[in-house]
Amino acid sequence: MKLIVDIQKQLPHYDLEVSFTVERQTLGILGSSGSGKSMTLRCIAGIEIPTRGTIVLNERILYDSHQGTNLPSRDRQVGFLFQNYALFPHLTVAQNIAYGLKKLSQNAVKRYVTLQLEQLKLKGLGDRYPHQLSGGQQQRVALARALAPKPDVLLLDEPFSALDTHLRSKLEKQLLKTLSNYKGLTLFVSHNLEEAYRVCQKLLVLDQGKVVAAGNKQAIFGRPSTLAVAQLTGCKNYARIQPLDHHTIYALDWNCTLQTADSVSSFHTHIGIRAHQITFLDILNQHHTQPNTFSAWVVWTSETPHRMTIYLKLGKPPTDTDDYHIEAEVFKEKWERLKDRPMPWFIGLDTSRLLLLRQ
Repeated sequence: MKLIVDIQKQLPHYDLEVSFTVERQTLGILGSSGSGKSMTLRCIAGIEIPTRGTIVLNERILYDSHQGTNLPSRDRQVGFLFQNYALFPHLTVAQNIAYGLKKLSQNAVKRYVTLQLEQLKLKGLGDRYPHQLSGGQQQRVALARALAPKPDVLLLDEPFSALDTHLRSKLEKQLLKTLSNYKGLTLFVSHNLEEAYRVCQKLLVLDQGKVVAAGNKQAIFGRPSTLAVAQLTGCKNYARIQPLDHHTIYALDWNCTLQTADSVSSFHTHIGIRAHQITFLDILNQHHTQPNTFSAWVVWTSETPHRMTIYLKLGKPPTDTDDYHIEAEVFKEKWERLKDRPMPWFIGLDTSRLLLLRQ
């Protein structure tokens, strides 16, 4: 199984220019709203027509602007799970699932639908209509319909976005189980970083219609090379830099000097560190002998059910709640041990965790 995409499409605010190849592994497509994620899937499915380029699936040309080839959606062997599921409201669950199975006998269709209803925990719902289903049930019906014709490529466009947190988790597990038995290629669009990381092996990051990173998820999250990719993969702390030598920089926005594990080049413009990788040091430690250790004052905090975000000012006390340099994230249990410490605290920015970034 192999999908080759190399397309351009003129859009109102920018030109989409996407080029990538998918083989075997699930590819996640990340990017902010309006970055071109969904448009890329729609072009592959044949719902939208690129301005120029090629789309080739298992050596079958789906689209080629030079040759004038543009296969209709029904002939592309592509399954599409839309963000809003797009079930046919006038058809029952069973009829929706069977919609793409027109070439099979009635008995074969009935067997397949029965099997799908059982596997996706929809048994007994075959005669219901979409409006009689919950959001999670609709999502599973849409997935069964997309997989019914045994497509070579399955396109998933934010499939969990309309679901509550508990249901998202349950259906994500169901999706992973379903995909483990699926023989084709999968493209998974999401703006949820953790979700994409769990579901996908490889990632493609889009920004304003351009591919800004592609490769293994560990490399993209662990060592982003540009500021845009760092931001799109959730890095909240970054500062402009002034290089001092090959392993020393001055962080202009943090007002501090930092040692780096990686060599600093003239191309580097920013330094970054992820919020969960900031360490809090015991005041009894000889903090002044450790590199990249700074006194810090808590400016303010915000919380989620399990984590605390701590906004910190380095070097001296803050003047107001907007006067902070970086934010750190810790679990609530850690916060309980930290919160009553007298100021200043001492934090460490591990040289191996610092990200040297290009603009």
